[in-house]
Amino acid sequence: MTIGIKDVARVAEVSPATVSRVLSGRSVDPAMHERVLAAVKSTGYRPNLAARRLRSQHTNTIGLIVADIRNPFFTAVSRAVEGLATARGMRVILCNTDEDPAREAAYLELMHEERVTGVIFAPCRQWIEKGERLEPGYPVVLIDRNLPSAGLDSVLLDNGNMAAELVAHLHAQGHRRVAGLFGASSTGTERRAGFEQAARALGMDASTLEMPHDAGAAERAVKELLAGPIRPDALVASNGVMLLSVLRALRGLQLGVPGDIALAGFDNNDWMEFVGGGLSVIEQPVEEIGRTAMTMLLDRLEHPDAPARRVVLAGRLITRGSSGPRASADQTIGA
Repeated sequence: MTIGIKDVARVAEVSPATVSRVLSGRSVDPAMHERVLAAVKSTGYRPNLAARRLRSQHTNTIGLIVADIRNPFFTAVSRAVEGLATARGMRVILCNTDEDPAREAAYLELMHEERVTGVIFAPCRQWIEKGERLEPGYPVVLIDRNLPSAGLDSVLLDNGNMAAELVAHLHAQGHRRVAGLFGASSTGTERRAGFEQAARALGMDASTLEMPHDAGAAERAVKELLAGPIRPDALVASNGVMLLSVLRALRGLQLGVPGDIALAGFDNNDWMEFVGGGLSVIEQPVEEIGRTAMTMLLDRLEHPDAPARRVVLAGRLITRGSSGPRASADQTIGA
């Protein structure tokens, strides 16, 4: 037989509401409090914590919705968020959308059902393009992607300027024909715009491709791109997952980096410095992004009516062998 609150109330000779108040930690008459606890023990009642959590307005739980957990960027950001949340006595529910709008909508609904304290959220492109305001009833901080019209706090990289810095570096190395592969997200769009603008300003011959969220898309695109009669001097990939796919494609084509083609991109994953002469990248301040997002969420809880803030962080250009001049390359990757 299932024991419920009514059974406890009958044994304690109090109302079910009094039992509920005792179990939720609210103040009641000391004598009643002791009777309820004794009744709980004698009946063996186990409170339904999930139901209590749904009724509560404060669960001390943070929702973290990321776009692609395979991407080490989101892994590192998640770790920073979780570390600060734990230090504040909060739990984290981690959800991965894989850039799927349906999964994203389901997870946002889950956050509502779980009555989370707040959400840190990297939205997919479709949500950004809708331009809709998100009014879930809990604070939201956007990471990596931004929509000013949403009226939400956000923290992201200075994507356009960082892409332009990569292009300027390749130009300084003597590369004049560049091709860029960019993800189908608002982040990819910002990096693509910065790439194209910088290439035009420097008089470079530039082309760009938008990559769908598909593990093999970048590899196929590189093979098609290099099958043409005019090969670019350099390739740029807009994230670390894509950079690995590009490198795999180049090795499959038996092309050396930078001897046959230069390569650069975003994210400074651990393996990148150990490949040949190393890969030139824009290193993102991933831990700072995670900590800043969590701090902004905590601030929003304390100041719910404050104006929305947008924090834009700079990355760091790390130059290695992969972007060196072709003519003077001493080392090649995959040669």
